[in-house]
Amino acid sequence: MTSAKSARRHHWRRDMTELAALFTAVAVADAIANLIGHQPDGPFLLIASAVALAATAGFHTWWARRHSHAPPGPAAGEAAPDAGGPAGLAAEDTVLWRMRTTVRDTPGSLAALCTALARFRVDILTLQTHPLANGTVDEFLLRAPLTLQAQELTREISAAGGSSTWIERADAHDLVDTPTRVLGLATRTALDAAELPLALRQLLGRCTIHSLPAVSVTGRATGESAPVEGVLEETSMRLRDPSGGVITVERPHLPFTPTEFARARALVELDARLGPRVPRSQDVLTLPEGNEITVRRADHGDLTAARAMHDRCSEQTLGLRYHGPVRDAGRYLDHLLSPRFGRTLAVQTASGKLVALGHLLWDGDETEVALLVEDDWQRRGIGSELLGRLVALAVEAGCESVYAVTQAHNTGMVAAMRGLGLPLDYQIEEGTLVVTARLDATPVRALPSYEGAERTGR
Repeated sequence: MTSAKSARRHHWRRDMTELAALFTAVAVADAIANLIGHQPDGPFLLIASAVALAATAGFHTWWARRHSHAPPGPAAGEAAPDAGGPAGLAAEDTVLWRMRTTVRDTPGSLAALCTALARFRVDILTLQTHPLANGTVDEFLLRAPLTLQAQELTREISAAGGSSTWIERADAHDLVDTPTRVLGLATRTALDAAELPLALRQLLGRCTIHSLPAVSVTGRATGESAPVEGVLEETSMRLRDPSGGVITVERPHLPFTPTEFARARALVELDARLGPRVPRSQDVLTLPEGNEITVRRADHGDLTAARAMHDRCSEQTLGLRYHGPVRDAGRYLDHLLSPRFGRTLAVQTASGKLVALGHLLWDGDETEVALLVEDDWQRRGIGSELLGRLVALAVEAGCESVYAVTQAHNTGMVAAMRGLGLPLDYQIEEGTLVVTARLDATPVRALPSYEGAERTGR
């Protein structure tokens, strides 16, 4: 209302000014016409003056129209906007940070943090709040100038009222909002039971996850259990594993919040309600000699066929796989075929006989690969095929490396690891060889192929 009145007063003053200027111009023009009109060259001077006035008026009209359509510029002292980054910085001059800090649950505490961030030209991309009993944990995704150091930012946040501040570099994957990321993890868990440990790791960030069975591979009760509602203890949480035992999640560098605990428990409950499940996709391959084999995911339903394959394997082959004699292969296989501890690929012939197994095993922060190929089917490239597929699954799961434990004289496994074309590290202790492949250095071939082999997806 006030702005409307001001606008009307402005128009009224402008109209009076223009009317006074018009009367003045008429009076001056009449005086000049009377003075010049009685001279010999008077008419020519009047015509020239009229042309000059018309040209001036035309120029003034063109100039006014041009600037009336120009976009408004920034106010005095205000930086020009730039979509590339905060305060006019280009995208290549900024960096993404994930920051978490605890503040008092009082009005204005969040505003103080935002003011401190704005003072350093830091842009807040996303914000999550985790309520606590005596405060609130605020989690930010920030875009900051490249020259801003983490220590300096932490110091300013502390001065603005933040405590227990934690900060680390982020990447473009963190730009996905939390509800979308959680829905994606729930979908992956629903499709494949082996995804639960990976989903928990991606949900909770940098953490260590252990699946502890209720019964060990030797048949003894481990005593591992957890209440249905789980247990949250600062930097660790214990969740009841639907398949028996306990899932332990640890993150020493950052305490878990009740909100994170509730999200993790919801994923575990989803897994329990859906029950055992394994994707049923498979590939049919034709070996160079003409035999067809099928590569597919395996689970507990393949336990009988896997035991039969063990019975056909020689002691030497089993010794290379298990680093010693195997007295009760059934118990080991029951553990290895569980989707809770990793993923297993099986190779079967056209007649349905199982001839090879490949395991990708979650081992805390690390990932192990292991192969077993029946004697009569060795040296045909089946081990390399399985290894390449297992490593591709590890890449898809976001693993940074995989390692294989074997004997120093197991040249077949060493050759298969070298065939991946990845940087390898070797460690030898008392005849045991550990070969580690780094997956973040070079893209791995998802499906290492046989020469002349044919594939048919089913």
